[in-house]
Amino acid sequence: MNKTLARLCVVPALMMAATLSHAADKGTEVYNANCAMCHVPGLANAPKFGDKAAWEPRMAAGKAALLKSALAGKGAMPAKGGNPKLTEEEVGAALDHMLAALK
Repeated sequence: MNKTLARLCVVPALMMAATLSHAADKGTEVYNANCAMCHVPGLANAPKFGDKAAWEPRMAAGKAALLKSALAGKGAMPAKGGNPKLTEEEVGAALDHMLAALK
């Protein structure tokens, strides 16, 4: 592979890595500001952050169902964690952050 072609391949890869890093940062930011207050202590039966056993039955329904519940609210959890200004992408990023803690 010549040097010019190699450089052309590196730039998109770096851009993708920066985008993924930003998405992860956004998920952490949204989680900390909107979700942690209930998911850290497990208020109102919220599954605790990083608690695989508590998340297993919820994950069995699939990520799409989890996102739908987070967006619309379910049980004691208000829609979008109580922040109606959050976008679907932001809620999804926070969900990804919580699910990543289970791996």
